[in-house]
Amino acid sequence: MPANNTNECDYEYNSEETLTLNVPSEYCDACLNGSTDSCSNGCLNNVKDVEEDKEAGGDAVKIITRYADGSVKLRNPNIELMDQDILYHLALGSESHDLQEMFGDVKFVCMGGTPKRMENFAHFIMNEIGYKLPAGTQLQDISAFSYRYSMYKVGPVLSISHGMGTPSVSILLHEIIKLMYHAKCKDPVFIRIGTCGGIGIEGGTVIITEEALDGHLRNSHEFTILGKTVHRPAKLDKKLARELKSLSSADDPYDTIIGKTLCTNDFYEGQGRLDGAFCEFSENEKMEYLEKLRDFGVVNIEMESSIFAALTHYAGIKAAIICVALLNRLNGDQVNSPKEVMNEWQQRPQMLVSRYIRKVLSHQGQLKSFYSQHGSIKSPRRFKLVQQESQAHE
Repeated sequence: MPANNTNECDYEYNSEETLTLNVPSEYCDACLNGSTDSCSNGCLNNVKDVEEDKEAGGDAVKIITRYADGSVKLRNPNIELMDQDILYHLALGSESHDLQEMFGDVKFVCMGGTPKRMENFAHFIMNEIGYKLPAGTQLQDISAFSYRYSMYKVGPVLSISHGMGTPSVSILLHEIIKLMYHAKCKDPVFIRIGTCGGIGIEGGTVIITEEALDGHLRNSHEFTILGKTVHRPAKLDKKLARELKSLSSADDPYDTIIGKTLCTNDFYEGQGRLDGAFCEFSENEKMEYLEKLRDFGVVNIEMESSIFAALTHYAGIKAAIICVALLNRLNGDQVNSPKEVMNEWQQRPQMLVSRYIRKVLSHQGQLKSFYSQHGSIKSPRRFKLVQQESQAHE
């Protein structure tokens, strides 16, 4: 861990060799860890500086979240001491499955709310990158035995459903980040594909999140850990956001914009809706609130962005959020567009993600047919135990 001074920080990390690096840094331990509540040197503004250094290629964050070869390093030494790490909600285990064989080539982790949406995205991206399944096979839900999340692998792309709301996303991200660690994935990119309500923008508009804000308009996510309140910055990769925006086309029959996203804890009262089971505010109060959000630069509302941004940032993972607005909340609360229209709208973020993945793979000379196996069982006995453990954890 870094030393708690502003002149020199010591980092120890384990790979095949145990290395100790002395890295000069102006940041204290709290700033490097992204905890704005426990900064001991009065340098809370350095959290922003760390992010800027990271975007510019600095090593302040990377050194504690990556091994020397670029593979994901966990900020939890307990995992290395475990006989087996069971990823309950994915129906996978570090000793029951050969996770490096199964997932070691993953470069992009794309996630969205519903299993059906992410199954559709898996088929879509398969065609977009020219991935071909071996004869007689079909895409399989790798996490089917978890009965919670759905996960499909298409060459270097994982397509995963994360459910609805911050608790569900938090569980998934913990286990997916651990999966990246066990699989020794190198510098993966995480992208959330979702739907949202727009603030002053029309349905069908694609929004790339610039900043994820909580219900108090803070660019952070609040955790309660061992009874204590901890705030972690909800930072996304701004360079990635700009790159995604550059891939929008003038020929697209819709707008693609960048703006701030409000993350709420629920769909109704938390988002100022008048049509929930309970409502103790007037329409005027609702409109004043939405106008306040617009004045603050908020362009959309959803329920996952702050936890997604906070955990990916804490893990040192490049991440972005792309949503499509289903309505303009300044005009009402209910989604009234026909189903076929909404289905087409929901494909728009997927198209932008596809352009990005194709661009990266083409640049790396990897845009070709991919062949990979979806199941690598090291121990049938442990595999069965993992299935039973996942089914038992309701």
